[in-house]
Amino acid sequence: QVQLVESGGGLVQAGGSLRLSCVASGRSISTSAMGWFRQAPGKEREPVGGLSWSGLTTITMYGDSVKGRFTISRDNAKNTVYLQMNSLKPEDTAVYYCTAARTRNNWSRPDYWGQGTQVTVSS
Repeated sequence: QVQLVESGGGLVQAGGSLRLSCVASGRSISTSAMGWFRQAPGKEREPVGGLSWSGLTTITMYGDSVKGRFTISRDNAKNTVYLQMNSLKPEDTAVYYCTAARTRNNWSRPDYWGQGTQVTVSS
């Protein structure tokens, strides 16, 4: 059984930073495309970004709204994926979800979802 457990959410002032963690069990992140999505109140869920593999190369992609501010990384030894969020804005307020795909090359179509962690950015 695949489980994704997010942590690190919370309340932060605009301009601040947070780092979210996602610990995976039941599946190795080195064989999975991993991603982050978010959903703000009253809005549709949107992709934040993700890591895919092309051969031995990791490809990282980000949504336009977070490009240059957010960074996704992974620690295969800990089977953990991170989302470093800098220069946070009130519009980044959302529930953030970690995802995993059965494939290695397409993070945007996940098969597994975490429970989510709330991020609130105050102005």
